[in-house]
Amino acid sequence: MVKNNLTDHSVDKTIIRLTIPMIFGMLSMVIFNLTDTYFIGRLGTDQLAAISFTFPVVLIIGSVALGMGIGTASIVSRAAGSGDHKKVMKTATDGIFLSVCFVIIVTVLGLKTIDEVFTALGAGNDVLGYIREYMSIWYLGMPFVVVPMVGNYIIRSLGDTKTPSIIMAVAATANIIMDPLFIFGIGPFPELGIRGAALATVLGRIITFIVSLYILMFRDKVVKFRIRELNDVFDSWKNILYVGVPAAIVRIITPVSAGIITRLISAYGYEAVAGYGVGTKIEYFLLAFVNAMANVMVPFAGQNYGARKEYRIIEGMNYVRRTMFKYGIFIFATMMILADDIAPLFNDSSEVNKVTVLYLTILPIGYGFQGMLLNNASILNAVNKPLYAALFSSVQMFAICIPLAIIMSNLIGIKGIFIALLISYMISGSFSYVFTKKAIRTKRME
Repeated sequence: MVKNNLTDHSVDKTIIRLTIPMIFGMLSMVIFNLTDTYFIGRLGTDQLAAISFTFPVVLIIGSVALGMGIGTASIVSRAAGSGDHKKVMKTATDGIFLSVCFVIIVTVLGLKTIDEVFTALGAGNDVLGYIREYMSIWYLGMPFVVVPMVGNYIIRSLGDTKTPSIIMAVAATANIIMDPLFIFGIGPFPELGIRGAALATVLGRIITFIVSLYILMFRDKVVKFRIRELNDVFDSWKNILYVGVPAAIVRIITPVSAGIITRLISAYGYEAVAGYGVGTKIEYFLLAFVNAMANVMVPFAGQNYGARKEYRIIEGMNYVRRTMFKYGIFIFATMMILADDIAPLFNDSSEVNKVTVLYLTILPIGYGFQGMLLNNASILNAVNKPLYAALFSSVQMFAICIPLAIIMSNLIGIKGIFIALLISYMISGSFSYVFTKKAIRTKRME
């Protein structure tokens, strides 16, 4: 059942072995998003601005799904580390069932509130039609987006990071092929414009839905749907959500803040919104390594926590911190040289590109700190201390970033917003590292 025991062997080598396939999986999903951005950018600035407005909402929904996945994976990994295979199976099954219930609720609510939500984000009538076209299809395809997210976290919690990465790579490849076909109507395919991008996304995700469920049900045999008492299921959901809700909050904070930042930037025009949207999409590519390393700490820390080997978690923390800072410095230097050449690949507007370049030459210096925050949040979730993870991320955005962004926007314009993001990364990353290390050491002495 457990594909890879993470409680033995070298800590550094174990983390790298888990991270390498995760990087390819993360890059696949980033390429998935960048492909949409690239082809939609060919349609025009309004369409690109429309997809930028959808980004925070899509991320919020994805963040809730990831929260459920992290909550499920936290329990599964700890159960796997302690050898409790019955609990592994029960939790994995209930996690998938919970994600299905979530999909049903959000799909109905999402379809009914498209205009209200995106108007609140600052979208005008000239882009609202494009947003409606995209999101009406995306919401209907939610089951194929959300359920595999939870499923892939379960697979990783058993020590297998290769299979989810392969699944995501296949989906990304399918999206790359289908995007231009449906957007521009190549050959026998209909010309659907921005609707074609949404359709290609959903069709690509269907692949991940089918394969991940097959792996869980027939290869790993950890998901088995059978009739059980509702009280038993609810108790399992309660345990999942104890970690999952704070984990979702941590994940949601990024898109919520992105929505607030988008609203602030919308005061500078649609070109600025489009430029920010392109910058954040490229950033997801640049942060693939950081996110991959942070994500593998859930199964790594969870299994070692279950096996009562907390000292290995501290070793892992220190190794990840050093690695992420080196990576952040490398990316900052690279963007200082290449940002001017990368931005025009997505749009011809000089105003759009100016904002994109500004974003990419300010934020990367803080990637090491942001990576530290993400890594520490993963560890705290894995060792059943999710409220602290949520607290650090909440303070980062709502006590530091947003107030500072409003102040600095008034002082020095859009550049001030990006500097505020950078400062929030540095402060919250540093404090989270000190606290998490102390929390793990305290646990060792219990």
